[in-house]
Amino acid sequence: MAGAPDQRNNGSRAEGGLATDPDLPPPAVDQARLDAEDRKWTPAKIALWAAIALLGGVAWFMLAIVRGETVNAIWFVFASVCTYLIGYRFYSKVIERYITKPDDRRATPAEYKADGKDYVRTDRNVLFGHHFAAIAGAGPLVGPVIAAQMGYLPGTIWIIVGVVLAGAVQDYLVMFFSMRRGGRSLGQMAREELGVIGGTAALIATLLIMVIIVAILALVVVNALGESPWGVFSVGMTIPIALFMGVYLRYLRPGKVMEVSIIGFVLLMAAIIGGGLVAQTGWGAAVFHLDKVTIAWGLIIYGFIAAILPVWLLLAPRDYLSTFMKIGVIVMLALAIIVVRPEVTVPAFSEFASRENGPVFSGALFPFLFVTIACGALSGFHALISSGTTPKLVEKERQTRYIGYGGMLMESFVAIMALVAAISIDRGLYFAMNAPAALTGGTVETAATWVNSLGLAGVNISPDLLSETARNVGEQSIVSRTGGAPTLAVGLAHIMHQFVGGTALMGFWYHFAIMFEALFILTAVDAGTRVARFMLQDSIGNFVPKFKEASWRPGAWLCTAIMVAAWGAVLLMGVTDPLGGINTLFPLFGIANQLLAAIALAVVLAIVAKRGTFKYLWIVALPLAFAAVVTITASYQKIFSSTPAVGYFANNAAFSKALADGKKEFGTAKTVAAMEAVVRNTVIQGWLSVIFVVLSIIVIATALLATAKAFRDRSAGAAITDNEDPAVPSRVFAPAGLAPTTAERELAAEWEKVPAEARLERTGH
Repeated sequence: MAGAPDQRNNGSRAEGGLATDPDLPPPAVDQARLDAEDRKWTPAKIALWAAIALLGGVAWFMLAIVRGETVNAIWFVFASVCTYLIGYRFYSKVIERYITKPDDRRATPAEYKADGKDYVRTDRNVLFGHHFAAIAGAGPLVGPVIAAQMGYLPGTIWIIVGVVLAGAVQDYLVMFFSMRRGGRSLGQMAREELGVIGGTAALIATLLIMVIIVAILALVVVNALGESPWGVFSVGMTIPIALFMGVYLRYLRPGKVMEVSIIGFVLLMAAIIGGGLVAQTGWGAAVFHLDKVTIAWGLIIYGFIAAILPVWLLLAPRDYLSTFMKIGVIVMLALAIIVVRPEVTVPAFSEFASRENGPVFSGALFPFLFVTIACGALSGFHALISSGTTPKLVEKERQTRYIGYGGMLMESFVAIMALVAAISIDRGLYFAMNAPAALTGGTVETAATWVNSLGLAGVNISPDLLSETARNVGEQSIVSRTGGAPTLAVGLAHIMHQFVGGTALMGFWYHFAIMFEALFILTAVDAGTRVARFMLQDSIGNFVPKFKEASWRPGAWLCTAIMVAAWGAVLLMGVTDPLGGINTLFPLFGIANQLLAAIALAVVLAIVAKRGTFKYLWIVALPLAFAAVVTITASYQKIFSSTPAVGYFANNAAFSKALADGKKEFGTAKTVAAMEAVVRNTVIQGWLSVIFVVLSIIVIATALLATAKAFRDRSAGAAITDNEDPAVPSRVFAPAGLAPTTAERELAAEWEKVPAEARLERTGH
């Protein structure tokens, strides 16, 4: 095993069954000391948490109970932050104490499989940035904006409560169990835990769903950067900046994370400002003004290169770099909301909450709100990242709670900020931007007339308001700018211009937000491609064992090429779709993503049961049951609904009949070619939905059988197969959370006293 530490005893001392090196300090803080620190409650500590709980309770009361004409956006910030803090401090601690039970005396795969490419010990804060950047794609930005059609309360409850009880639980547990299994992919874990039938179904489902997810993420990037010289230049510059950071941190100034962070942040700001300046020049506009097909091919090439380069060179520093912008913008937006305190006129439950024919998306509140808001509450894509790149980079086992659970809470906060930005703008403007051109007519006059015809309470929009908004943000038109991203950009500009700069800077804030979104999503594309490569390697490795060696370059390159070709083909289909690929693929993306979450939770359920933790099995069973009911119900409706706006096959039949009747346009399709595209795409969507839901049901059923068998075997005292890698003693130390505790600082000081030469000789690092 490349880079594995020498496991011979060498006079080592044994602690809890793991031999430790007597010439080095302990690799972990004593568990009794950890427990003592955790249980020490001072009056100040009690007062702090009582204040957090009280503030959160008041905020939820203002959002959920009080019914006035408006609600202040500040309560969204307080309700979410207080809930996240309580969930992280208490609920995730329950999971750590009773389910995962991490042991920092055990080496992680990054230590015992270290190869300098895929398995690399990474500073916890750098890895938090990489993981957060990789999971935070289109979902937390686009989904909440689209779901605002239903009102503010359903989405708010699902995003905040859903992440604490479901999304963060999934991310944390998948990451931990993958790490204990050498960083194996979700599909491979399913094959080992659920047997041939369930494992094969999970492997096929995850690979197919992964193709759809990465293609959609890439498509959102293409739509955001298409014909935008500013965005293309600035996002493109993050690649050489990341390469520089990777070399700097590995060779020039190893371990100087704060130093390289400051340099990277300054360079990123320069790239953003420079993008605006370059776009105003003649040569800049000519060079960086690219059409969508060209950008799509550029993304395909980039995805291949990013997936085969060593993770420390491009992927980790690039994601860490983009995290500065992501977290920085969201925190800045939260502060702006606290200062500006914008009033939200959107009702808690809108007129469309009880209907299934909304203009922004079709379907009833249950189940379609829960698949429209995917990332931010619960996302299957995260399970692929948590079982792909991240577990191969974790330094110590206890860090998985901070990175997995904490990283998901941060993404949920992004989703809440996106929702607040969308509902802070005029309601009429929201519907004019997010309804398709077939309904709005595409002009400010027809859009205003259509919006006013909806009969929404308190909405009476004028063409002048639509024109003025477009001028303020530096766009020719904002009518029917669907997909969620432009609405979020307008909302952010609406709040930020009141905080800094006034109306004159609305155009800057709008384009800054557009590029922020593109950068946000692109980081998920490169990480997703790498994870897809790992998944395919694991799958082929079941038949050709050589492929399971992540460091075997021919296998890595071949699997990367196959997966990039697959999602690249779907991307190009979406880019050239006459009706717009986002309209075609996003509904399938939402359902597939949540089905994948159900698969991940099913695998985790079986693993937890085999570990004998039946008393706390409900922590996994609860989100699994909810995800299964929601996604299977949504799939059933998309497959069998007789309403063309909801059902794929009903829509297919309606358009097929229109073509057979010789019609030249029908519904949202204004040409015969567009009508034929609808017929073709609805067939593809419909049958993919059938395949996805059938495979998911098979996986869930086999997981339940595996859980029941584990319970019977435990009751009978029979031996249960443990698929974890054998425990290897660790010879390194690192703190677990954002900031070291007192005990961790003391132990770190002991490690600092070890001469560098001795440490290198004993640990290899």
